[in-house]
Amino acid sequence: MDKIERRNRRKKSIRKKIIGIPERPRMCVHKSNRTIYVQIIDDVEGRTLCGLSTGGLGTGEKMNAYTRKNMNFARALGDGIARAAAEKGIEKVVFDRSGYRYHGVVKALADAARKGGLQF
Repeated sequence: MDKIERRNRRKKSIRKKIIGIPERPRMCVHKSNRTIYVQIIDDVEGRTLCGLSTGGLGTGEKMNAYTRKNMNFARALGDGIARAAAEKGIEKVVFDRSGYRYHGVVKALADAARKGGLQF
């Protein structure tokens, strides 16, 4: 098995146990080679309640044109998704790491979201 197949296998195993309901939607994280994406999803209705990516962040700092997948952008993304969720009235979420290890940018994003007021 290669790296992607192992991650997809972990992702399926995690998704069997996690479901987003209206009272506690699912916060899903996805990483590409350049960008980090995070969405808050209600799985019962099948719709995205809010979402952000590091490509769409309006941070005042100088952005690296090649990659927006580092710790500073992950922290800004976690803070931004916490603010967007608060505007929608969402306080509690279920964290779906999508098979990625809880380490590095995924951990930084989660910690910043917790610090911003989300509970999971």
